Amino acid sequence: MSVIEERMASLGYTLPEIAAPVAAYVPATQLGNFVYTSGQLPMVAGKLPQTGQVAAAEQGHGYVSVAEATKLAEICALNGLAAARGVLGSLDRIKRVAKVTVFVNSHPDFTDQALVANGASLLFGEIFGDAGIHVRSAVGVAALPLNAPVEIEFMFEVTPD
Repeated sequence: MSVIEERMASLGYTLPEIAAPVAAYVPATQLGNFVYTSGQLPMVAGKLPQTGQVAAAEQGHGYVSVAEATKLAEICALNGLAAARGVLGSLDRIKRVAKVTVFVNSHPDFTDQALVANGASLLFGEIFGDAGIHVRSAVGVAALPLNAPVEIEFMFEVTPD
């Protein structure tokens, strides 16, 4: 087990299996000293635990709350790490989290996409310390594949082969 995976385990996180692509793409690819992931959905054992738009709690039934979406963003981050490990062989090759791009399936009045994105960002800080601090975009969108509440893509700086 890698040092990073041991740290994850000590924090109570388990690295999932690589999420199977839902279309014609690969989960991750390495170009030079960077690994780029495809957009990662919050898949758990091949299924989305929740679907729908993210909205303020007062929107009512049928919407995903900020707290729920933040947890789903954390799952996306774990799936991104699994995709990166699939290319790298070991998460210990990650030097730093470089960029995180978060897409939130947002109710038209929802403007707290940054709070949802914190689910991934805070997880990386816990796991990688200062190397987990990254640049980020959090964007509200009208729809995502499979009606997922959140989708995230990652860019990791890695040690050379």
